[in-house]
Order: sequence, then structure tokens, then C-alpha cells
Amino acid sequence: IARVYGLNKIQAGEMVEFASGVKGMASNLENENVGIVIFGSDTAIKEGDIVKRTGSIVDVPVGKAMLGRVVDALGVPIDGKGALSAVERRRVEVKAPGIIARKSVHEPMQTGLKAVDSPVPIGRGQRELIIGDRQTGKTAIAIDTIPNQKQINAQGTSDSEKLYCVYVAIGQKRSTVAQLVKILSEAGASEYSIIVAATASDPAPLQFLAPYSGCAMGEYFRDNGMHALIIYDDPSKQSVAYRQMSLLLRRPPGREAFPGDVFYLHSRLLERAAKMSDQTGA
Repeated sequence: IARVYGLNKIQAGEMVEFASGVKGMASNLENENVGIVIFGSDTAIKEGDIVKRTGSIVDVPVGKAMLGRVVDALGVPIDGKGALSAVERRRVEVKAPGIIARKSVHEPMQTGLKAVDSPVPIGRGQRELIIGDRQTGKTAIAIDTIPNQKQINAQGTSDSEKLYCVYVAIGQKRSTVAQLVKILSEAGASEYSIIVAATASDPAPLQFLAPYSGCAMGEYFRDNGMHALIIYDDPSKQSVAYRQMSLLLRRPPGREAFPGDVFYLHSRLLERAAKMSDQTGA
């Protein structure tokens, strides 16, 4: 957390840049100063450094150029395959679609697992919680679903028939993410997948931001007449990161020291999943 003085007329959620090149986001707007969460290492930041406003709310690159890549929460590639080609940018925080813009969930999303598809079929535009004790295979269900879309995507002639996958790893071990990348590339599933990774060693603000970044990438497909599957693994680690940020920003804590808006943190994220109506071009 950095407390910055003199940033007049800054917007909530605006991206700022420190002298060292590290980015940050304005979180707390107070009378005297602005509480900024830092997206990166704070070791290069010194007292008295100059902080510049960027004038834009935090955004990430989106588009088909992201497919097959591993990126961090700010959309910067971390897979060593070079910079991203021609991409548009999109805000990470947008309002969920309204009731009129939606359509009832009527199209199935096959996971390829009979134990899921038969008793509890999942529809496109729906949210589904995978819950269970540790080491019971929650992540395995999610990861198996991605390669299982390969056949559907191979048969799909137009983009509107394919299902693009976004996997958001929040607070996981780097070895686990590397293993996932290996599984997907070996299965030939990485060509229609994006992995957004905010690992356990990343700062809390990046773990907090990753689900919103992944959601923005998925929304690009949703809003351009395509389908997307997004997996958050797992949002409870986002809550822990958000609690850490909120306590450092001196926001009043609630039960178990979580801030009062910890439920809104997830509801505003999950409500962005929608089956859009034909009028909205979905």
C-alpha cells in the first residue's frame, strides 16, 4: 500500500504509475491523501517518489490474440512467447448486464464428465459452484472440462459454435500453474484457452484483480457473439487477498476481519456471467 499526496481529481480505480515503472490503483480517496494498492514489487518504491496519473481506469488486453497465452492479472504475458499482437483493451470493472439484455439459460455446456452432465447439467450463461474438501478433485473437474471442449471446437465451423476457455488461477503454487499449462498444451487445448495467473508469491492486489481481468477477457467473447467458459480457482483466496488490502487501507473490518463488502466482491464478479439476448448480438 502506498499513501500518495497531491493527486488532485483522481478517479476511484484509476491506474497510476510510480517512478520505478510499477503500476498501482487508487483505492481509497481521502481528504489528505490517496491509498494506492501496488501491482508489483514495492522494493523499488521510496518515500518522496513521484507518482503519475494515467487518466484511465485499470484495463486489460482482450481478444483472440490472447488465446494460447499465459498472462498475469494486468494482461502482461508471462509465458516467454513475446509480446501480444493486435489486441483491444477493456476495463476490468464493468457493470453486469441488466435483465433486459439477458436471455434465459437454454443451451447446454457439456463438461464431458457424465457424472456432471447427467445429474446436474450446466447451461451457457449459468454459474456453478464446485465445492468439496481439499484433495477431492475440484480443480480436476474444472481442468478436465477444458480439453473436453476440443471435439466441439474442432467440429464448430463458425466462431459462434466454439467455446473458448479462460482459467483464472488465484493464489496457487507456480508449479501447479506450470503443470496446468503442460496438460493443456499436451491435450492440444491451449489454442482456445487463456490462463490468467496470480500465484501465491504475487502481491495481494494482483490476486484481487486477476478474476476481474479474466472476466473481462471472457466478456470479449460473450459480447461478440461467441461463447466462453471461465473458471475461477479459487475465489476464497481472492477474499483473503482483499482482506489483506482492506486492513492495510484501514477499512473497518467485519466478521473474521473480512471487510463489509466481501460478498459484493464476488457477487459483482459472478453476475457478469450471462446468456445475452439476440438483440444484444450474442
